[in-house]
Amino acid sequence: MSLNINLSEIDINDLDIENMGSWPVAAKLVFAVILAVLVSILSYFLLVDSKIDELAAAEKKETELRQTFRTKNGTAVNLELYKQQMVEMEQTFSFLLKQLPTTHETPGLLDDITYVGTTSGLTFIRINWEPEIEKDFYTELPIKIEVVGDYHQFGNFVSEVAKLPRIVSLHDFAIQTEKDERLRFNVVAKTYRYKEVQQ
Repeated sequence: MSLNINLSEIDINDLDIENMGSWPVAAKLVFAVILAVLVSILSYFLLVDSKIDELAAAEKKETELRQTFRTKNGTAVNLELYKQQMVEMEQTFSFLLKQLPTTHETPGLLDDITYVGTTSGLTFIRINWEPEIEKDFYTELPIKIEVVGDYHQFGNFVSEVAKLPRIVSLHDFAIQTEKDERLRFNVVAKTYRYKEVQQ
């Protein structure tokens, strides 16, 4: 069967919408193609287009869920290691807390610093508690120290302070030469007291 289509046979004025069966083959074919294109376009916009947006949203959500899964899976795989690290951190924290002076130990700390300074050969001009400084989890206890000596004595003093059983840090060093060629050292020693959480 050969299909002979001649578009010149189509005269739009002769086409009767109510009697499509009498149309020439070429007119029927053109009408069918136009109808197929219209149906395809309408089908795309009414049925497919919204599904493409849904698919893109679903793919994005899938990517997010996969990332969440990887993160949670990594945490679950390392859970025992995290628990072990937590125990070690609690032990370290407990050890460090023991190095902070309690309220009744702070006067003795002043005596310890004075003893360390005098045994290092320094002469104390002044050693006083400064006002406490409240922080989020601890209280800072500064001690203003003014001593006279030489570099070696002061170095020995710093070394001995570092060996004290309680945490003491030294800050704000200032050195001046006295008339007798000795050196005057001004320093602030700070120790810390942990604030217990009120329950």
